[in-house]
Amino acid sequence: MKALDLTPVREPQKISSYLKREWKTLLLVTLTGLAFDGSMSYAAVLQGRLIDAVASKAALAVVGQKALTFLLVVAVIQTCRALKRYFVRLFANGTGARMRRMLYNSVFSQDVTALSGASAGELMNRAVGDVDICVEGMRKVTTEIFDTGVLMASYLITMFSYDVKTTLLTCMFIPVAMFIAEKLKTIIENATKLARAQNGAVSATTLSNVENALLYRVNSAYERRLAEYEAELTDLEKKNVRADVLENSMQPVYNAIALLGIVAILTRGGGLVIAGTWTIGDFTAFTAIFIALATKASKAAKLFNSYQKAAVSWQRIKPQIQPHTLPDETDRFPDAPAALEVRDLAFAYPGANEAAISGVSFSAMAGELIGVTGAVASGKTALGYALTGALPCSGSVTLCGTPLRDFTPCERSRRVAYMGHDPQLLSDSIYENVTLGEDGDISEILSLVCFDADLAAMPGGVNTRIGAGGVRLSGGQRDRVALARTLCRPSRLVILDDPFSAVDMDTERKIIAQLRGRFPDRILVLISHRLAAFPETDQVLFFENGRAVTSTHEALLRENPTYKALWDAQAKGGDGNAE
Repeated sequence: MKALDLTPVREPQKISSYLKREWKTLLLVTLTGLAFDGSMSYAAVLQGRLIDAVASKAALAVVGQKALTFLLVVAVIQTCRALKRYFVRLFANGTGARMRRMLYNSVFSQDVTALSGASAGELMNRAVGDVDICVEGMRKVTTEIFDTGVLMASYLITMFSYDVKTTLLTCMFIPVAMFIAEKLKTIIENATKLARAQNGAVSATTLSNVENALLYRVNSAYERRLAEYEAELTDLEKKNVRADVLENSMQPVYNAIALLGIVAILTRGGGLVIAGTWTIGDFTAFTAIFIALATKASKAAKLFNSYQKAAVSWQRIKPQIQPHTLPDETDRFPDAPAALEVRDLAFAYPGANEAAISGVSFSAMAGELIGVTGAVASGKTALGYALTGALPCSGSVTLCGTPLRDFTPCERSRRVAYMGHDPQLLSDSIYENVTLGEDGDISEILSLVCFDADLAAMPGGVNTRIGAGGVRLSGGQRDRVALARTLCRPSRLVILDDPFSAVDMDTERKIIAQLRGRFPDRILVLISHRLAAFPETDQVLFFENGRAVTSTHEALLRENPTYKALWDAQAKGGDGNAE
C-alpha cells in the first residue's frame, strides 16, 4: 500500500504561495511560452511571403527555400508549444497534489470539532471537486497568460507593422467582446455557486441513502426518500445546465462580436492590395493573424468565466486549507509505565451551555479495569471524549506522568486508544479494517476478541470484505472487529465506549478476562450501560447528572441504591443476548 506524503507544510491562505513553490516549473513555462507565442505571428508572415513567391512565379529554388524555412519555423514553434504544455501540466499536477496534501494535513491537524458542522457529502464534494476545479482554473490562467496575453501582443505588434489604421479598425470590436464577458461574470459566478452547493447537497443525500438504505426499506420510507432524491437530482440538473449554458453558450457570441472587424479588412485591406501597398501575401497574412487574434480574444473572454469558477471553488476550500502542520513523529517523552490521574475534570460538548460532566476525580494504574456506567445522558460518553484529549476540557488529566494537554496529537495517539459506541468500519477486508494499512499478523488479536470462530466460518478469512459500514457482519461481529482495531496498536490507556452492546454476556466476560491477562501494562476504561463485567472491575465510576461516584462494584451494591437497583434489574432481565 502506497504511503501518503504527510511531509509537514506551512502555507499561507493565498494562491500566490502555490505559484511561488512551483517557480522553477513556471520559469520553464515562461521560456517555452515566450518562444512559442512570440513566434506564432512570424509563421503567418512567412506563410504570406511563401504565397507571394508562388504568386510571382519565382524560381523553384526560391519557393523551396521559403517553404523549407516556413516548415522549420513551424516545427520549432510546435516543439516549444508541446514543451510549454508539458510544463504547465507539470505545474498543475504539483499544485494539485500540494493543495490536496494541505487539505488533508489541515483536517488531521484540527480538533474534531472543526469538522462537526460539515456533512460528509459536503466534505467529499469539496475535497474531490473543488480542489480539481481550482487547480484547473490555475492551469488555464497560467496557460492563457501566454497563449492569450503574449500571443495577442505578438499578433497586435505584427498587425501594426503592416498598417496602423487597418489594425485599429479591425480590432475595435475585440474590447467590446471582452467587456460583455466581464459584465456577465457575476451572473456566471452566482450560477456556479448554486450548482456547486446543490452538488454538495446531492452528495450528502447519496451517502445518507446508501448508509441507511435498509432502515428506510424496513420503515417504509424508501419510496419517499427516493422521490426526494429524484427532486434533488432534477434541481441539480437544472442548476448545472444553467451554469454550463452561461459559461459555454456565450463563447460563439464573444467570437462573433470579435470577428466583426473582418469587414474592415475586406474593405480597407482590399483597397491597399488594389493600390499596390499590400501584396496578396500581406493581405493573407494580415487576415490570418486577425482571425487568430479575434479567436484568442474570445477565449480570453471565456477565461474570465473559468477564473470565476476557480474563484468560487477556492473560497469553498480556503477555510479548510489552514497553515497547520502535522505534528512531528518524534516522541518527546520517555515510555513511562501506564498511570492515569484525573482531578476535577469538567467537560462540555462544543456549543453546549452546560457541562456534561464536572468534578470527576479518580486514578488508575497499569493492569486496572475501570468500569463507567450510569443512566442515559448521565455523562459516561462525555468522560470518554474528555480522556482522549481530542476536545478541550478543564481540570487535570495526567497520563504516564505527563499532562494530557502537553502531548502532540501523534504522541497522544500512541498512548490513548479509543473505541466509540458507534465505530466506523471501512468497506474493505477484515484485515484492512483492523490494520488500517499496516502490516502484521492479526490472528492473536482476533482470538483475544473471540472472533476466531467467526473467522473460521468465513471462506475468505481475514480477506473477507465486509461491505460499507460492515453491513455483511452482524452487530456483534462489527463491534469485535472495531475492538480488535483499537487494541492492536500500542497504547497505555484504552477507552471502550459500549463495545459489547451487541455481544452476549458470556462472550463479554471472556473477552474482558482475556484482555486483562494479555495487557497487564494497559489501563482499560470500560464505558457501558450493561454491568455484566463490572464484578471484574477494580473500580467503578457511577454517573448521575454529570457527577461521578467513584467506588468499587461491591461497595456500590451496598451503599448506592440506584446502582443496586440497576444491577438487580439486569440480573433478573439478563440484559444482552444480542447474538
